[in-house]
Amino acid sequence: MPGMPADSGGAIIPFSREPNHAARAPSVRPIRHGVSPPIFRVFVSWSSGNLLQVACLRPPSPEEGGDRGTEEVSGSVVEVNLGAANGSAEVEEEIDEAEMRRIEYGSVPAFALLQSRKNALADTAAMQHMHSVSEHAEWWQYVLQYSKTISKLLGNPDSLPAPMIEDPRAVLKVREKPTSLKAAWELLEIFYVDKELHSWLPERLVDWLADYDSLLTKTDGTVYFKISDFQKKLINLQVVENDPDYWNVLSAALSVGWLDVVVNMLRFHGSYQLDQMDNRETENGLVEAVAVLVSTMPRMRPDLPTGKLGQCCKTRPDFIKAWEKWRGQVSKLECSAFWIQCGHQKTRDGLKNLLHIMMGNIKDLTAATSHWLELFTSHFLYIRPFTVGFEGMHHLAQKCIQLKPSFDNGGLTGLLNGILSENPEVVLAECTKKFGPWMVTHSMELLAADNEYADIMLHEERPNFGGLSIEELHRLVYAQVLSSHSSTWQIAPTYLSSCLNQGLGLLEILLLKQPIQDNRQVLKTLELCRLYELENVSTNIMKIAGIYHWKHGRKGTGVYWFQQAHDKVRLDRIAQQLFERIGKSVADENFKQWEGLLELLGSDIGSAGGLEFLHRYRDFKRSLQQAVEGRTGEAARQTVEFLIQLMRNPSTPQRFWLPLLHDSVRLLNCKPCPLLNVAETTLLLNKLQELSMAKLRPDFCSNQLPSHALSSVRLALASNLARAILEEP
Repeated sequence: MPGMPADSGGAIIPFSREPNHAARAPSVRPIRHGVSPPIFRVFVSWSSGNLLQVACLRPPSPEEGGDRGTEEVSGSVVEVNLGAANGSAEVEEEIDEAEMRRIEYGSVPAFALLQSRKNALADTAAMQHMHSVSEHAEWWQYVLQYSKTISKLLGNPDSLPAPMIEDPRAVLKVREKPTSLKAAWELLEIFYVDKELHSWLPERLVDWLADYDSLLTKTDGTVYFKISDFQKKLINLQVVENDPDYWNVLSAALSVGWLDVVVNMLRFHGSYQLDQMDNRETENGLVEAVAVLVSTMPRMRPDLPTGKLGQCCKTRPDFIKAWEKWRGQVSKLECSAFWIQCGHQKTRDGLKNLLHIMMGNIKDLTAATSHWLELFTSHFLYIRPFTVGFEGMHHLAQKCIQLKPSFDNGGLTGLLNGILSENPEVVLAECTKKFGPWMVTHSMELLAADNEYADIMLHEERPNFGGLSIEELHRLVYAQVLSSHSSTWQIAPTYLSSCLNQGLGLLEILLLKQPIQDNRQVLKTLELCRLYELENVSTNIMKIAGIYHWKHGRKGTGVYWFQQAHDKVRLDRIAQQLFERIGKSVADENFKQWEGLLELLGSDIGSAGGLEFLHRYRDFKRSLQQAVEGRTGEAARQTVEFLIQLMRNPSTPQRFWLPLLHDSVRLLNCKPCPLLNVAETTLLLNKLQELSMAKLRPDFCSNQLPSHALSSVRLALASNLARAILEEP
């Protein structure tokens, strides 16, 4: 849509190129990008399905090397779901950013555990010559455990505490607001993962509808909204049985199997009141009889949750026997003569309508329900109670859609259509279109848990995807979304590492692109490198961090990272730069400038490359100072030992030989006994001779020492040699 920036706030407002064109107001979708103003540029591009990727960038900071970039987000990429613009529940509208972050982090351990188990079973399958992991008997149990963990993470409808004082006329319980994300996840679990549910699948669908009926539509109305509207109206009603909505709500609740709601509302009937002016015993008896029939309705399921009504039957034969007996009781009450004695017409008609629903009258069921999924559920309760598994479900769903067409095709109904048609492609497309990359990435394991076709479809490598499978492609898309946000990039490696074709390469790129201004951030990145055994990436990150800190004046931090990376090449270059800065005379003033840097090198001088000389020279300088001040008797001898080590060490540059010897003249002239023996003095004389010969080369670097420095050193060495010869036995 063409647009132009507004004067206030920098928003984009739509406009029409036709002056007389009256277009309807566009839908406005908030974008939670997390980028602090001002926003410099906004880039928009299409992603998969109905997802739109919006990149918001801050202007570049004028300060180079500052800490501003470590505190503020420089940019962010978010995805906007443009699907279901006609008012169905959107995931981004139901779940705020903080809650979605909690879900994203909470799902990582469950996903990683399932992948670990999958890899272990894959190795076992290869040894046992199995075609896929799904052939293992325990695999679906692992997937079910994974699904239960994710479902619990998405929320619990019964998690809110019960009120201290219950309202006696409350019809609906106060519960946590349901979300489409959890509703969709439970649908996938019901139909694809939990094999134990196949024997009582219709009952599980009733439970699901009780939790998420309010999410089916926002324009067509559902049983939940009927009851909710009536509950608001109930406050001002004195005689509820005279209100037609009372009986309509009862019929609607009974049609979808909400037995506890029906029995509770029947108790609101005026015939239960003690202060009756008329004789309403027969009327009350009929109401109570219907309430008893409703509360004893047979239900094919392993158990009944607390507060749920019905007669629980765990085996199919028991259920058939109980159902026939219960249906006989309903028919007997429907033909009873007591109806003639009931003087309240609306009560008589309303109760008979409830009996017709329990008898499975299709016209009454159709009239009582509002949505095709409610009518679909009522068929399994009253018309086809013995259905097992997917038997005829898709055909029945199409008939219900024809009887109850919905103009608000939300994500849940589209997803259920794909499930009932046993078409994994449609299910995957609905998840992508309506629920975003998180849902797609984590639900693919559910689709392939016990479905061979879905397993092949998701894991087959496709040339048009660059050799990627559908599963790997969606994981890479989700990892890209995580990588674009500073709060979630560190969990993206979990998903990238599970992609064998391109995941590890993208993981290396992700880690190398992380900011290195903050040492804590670098340590976090290095820990991820260690976890995924990326030693080369870890080394490169440490080198990059060292270069950054060195260029920005933090010399010690730079040297530390070069040491950690064992980068001898750059350490040698740093040594050469330090040699130039220290000065050719190696004076005491220059020594103090880099003494602190040498402290950071630590005791492991072998990892310091060319800086090894400076480390040893520091020890020599300190010992020389103590020897001159006469603090200890051994200081002079130790200084001489440091001098000999420096002169023998090949890492000592030749241009520093003369300054070292010149600093040691006092020690050479030490009396009464020489500190150097004949061999040591001869070594120093040879070094002095090499230095004299090196002066003849054009590339020789002279030191800023007095002109008589060479003569002074030669005289001191000759004197020390003479005394050393005389001292030898």
